[in-house]
Amino acid sequence: MDDSKITGKNLGMDRGITRRDFLNGVAVTAGASLLPPHLAAALENDFDPEKAAGYYPPALTGLRGSHEGSFEVAHNVRDGDFWQKAGEPVKTGETFDLIVVGGGISGLSAAHFLRKTNPSARILVLDNHDDFGGHAKRNEFSVGDRRMLGFGGTFSIESPAPYSAISKALVDELGIDVSSFPKYISRDLYRSLGMSPSIFFDKETFGSDRLVVNPAPIGGGETGDAAPQSSDVWKRFNDQAPLSDTAKRDLRRLIFEAKDYYPGLNSDEKKARMARISYAKFLVEIANASPELVKMYQAAPHGLFGVGIDGVAAQDAWGLGLPGFSGMKLDPAPGKGMNRDAIPNAEAEKYFFHFPDGNASIARLLVRTLVPDAIPGRSSTDVVTAKADYARLDHASSPVRIRLNSTVVRVKHLGDPAKAKEVEVTYSRGGKLYSVRAPFAVLACWNMVIPYICAELPEKQKEALHYAAKVPLLYTNVALRNWTAFQKLETSGMYAPGLYHSAFNLDLPVSIGDYHCTTSPDDPIVVHMMKTPCRPGLPARDQHRLGRIELFTTDFPAIERKIREELARTLGPGGFDPARDIAAITVNRWPHGYAYEYNSLFDKFWLEGGEVPCEVARQPFGRIRIANADAGAYAYTDGAIDQAWRAVQEIVKG
Repeated sequence: MDDSKITGKNLGMDRGITRRDFLNGVAVTAGASLLPPHLAAALENDFDPEKAAGYYPPALTGLRGSHEGSFEVAHNVRDGDFWQKAGEPVKTGETFDLIVVGGGISGLSAAHFLRKTNPSARILVLDNHDDFGGHAKRNEFSVGDRRMLGFGGTFSIESPAPYSAISKALVDELGIDVSSFPKYISRDLYRSLGMSPSIFFDKETFGSDRLVVNPAPIGGGETGDAAPQSSDVWKRFNDQAPLSDTAKRDLRRLIFEAKDYYPGLNSDEKKARMARISYAKFLVEIANASPELVKMYQAAPHGLFGVGIDGVAAQDAWGLGLPGFSGMKLDPAPGKGMNRDAIPNAEAEKYFFHFPDGNASIARLLVRTLVPDAIPGRSSTDVVTAKADYARLDHASSPVRIRLNSTVVRVKHLGDPAKAKEVEVTYSRGGKLYSVRAPFAVLACWNMVIPYICAELPEKQKEALHYAAKVPLLYTNVALRNWTAFQKLETSGMYAPGLYHSAFNLDLPVSIGDYHCTTSPDDPIVVHMMKTPCRPGLPARDQHRLGRIELFTTDFPAIERKIREELARTLGPGGFDPARDIAAITVNRWPHGYAYEYNSLFDKFWLEGGEVPCEVARQPFGRIRIANADAGAYAYTDGAIDQAWRAVQEIVKG
């Protein structure tokens, strides 16, 4: 589409696409509520939105993830003015054997593990969002007579390291046969239609807009196709890529020529140097490669680390399979200071399973074990199409209750923490405060929240909790009426290092149970888009903080326009019309996204030794335990499960 002719109208900004709830421009405080439309109706009586007819968060479109109404109370607590305006909480008189703060996979797993130890235990799970699952978010779309799913957060059962015995046992207990995944995926679907991963070079960064076949794994892809590397592919890349001849020669040299850039050093010595230099600097200063390649590879690690190659060590780039290391003669064992995302492991690579809604199905299976009436069915395959009954989550007759739309604002011992027998948890719901009690509390929320809601923690532990700087990201799902433009352009997904979303892909073609993936380009499909708001040149944690501000201050219409412009720009030559072809958009905004994983460029203790913040942060305190992915500084589902197990064992073993 010609830039000079782009308007809101021809992008489709005025079209009545499926937008059941924009969830924009609202605020919630302890004394008053301006709630999203699907929650506001509940204020006509007592605030109980989950029991309202039609309450079904997975089907909401617009701005999701950390949606409006889920974070304002917590921000008021953080800013220090909450308790000046708050009234006294209503003492509900409710007591439980355990209160879990956070209804993500770690919190749900903690409830599950305690119930296994004590089947009669009464448990309350509190979560600030309108849906359970935390980052394991389910997005649903209806286009015509087709119902489609997308993952709004955690993508799959996978990890760079082998799953622990605990996590594997839980996956098995939930009925998930990871080894069966090949029978559910149509791995050759896109390839059979002549489609493969591509790179989109944008004119602002590379001088011209050009869609080119991806000759080597760059930027990741979740379409089930490996990037091609045949001589024909390389010829097409060389003919079409808007790179200088020097840059193209350097790329082939990095990939195909085996050169040792640190001659005379042994493997450990090489890794030690590589841990202290960014991959961007390694390319230019050590491998003498064209700076154009830095631009091309800049966004390659966004989906894993939330920063570009300016913030990723060369040692981690080696672990990720980026070019330049084939002649380095490096020991395949992990090096000291490596980010665990970059540690290749054959056993771990085989342990992979993707549900159409990502690991939201794991959260749903956990909820089924805790509150059986809430999600019908009996297997890990029927859960994919089962519809959750949110009215059953917090039923008085259930020994486990999951209370959504409830932001915890204070956790304190009743008396001296060393001697107290109970913990009191206060939460905000519908503009009012309530308090409940239990002998123990597991805080499965984000580390950075905990010091604000648990003031009695030791200062050293608070400091360690504050060290976590979660990685901000957008996981955007766009429901299209068809994907003929992709087929015409012979692409199954694009790595676009210079665009707002640095990668987008057609949905992974998975069919499970009664859910069937799209197989014809004429039928609707979900496109998954990914963005991490980076600030190249700054330390990783500073990039994350600034990116978080960007996400919180960008409203849905602005993001929607970026989405429409990007799809029009990249797919327009294939006949794509955003006003005609886009049926619905769901933007899963995660200002606090991935757990922060330590980086040898910026976290000196990770390379040189010393106290590790997450280990200090997760220490038991009185009757309070901590469980979440932050507690292991590990942004994977198995990490969340393992930390939940540890926290519950600390309760059981005293």
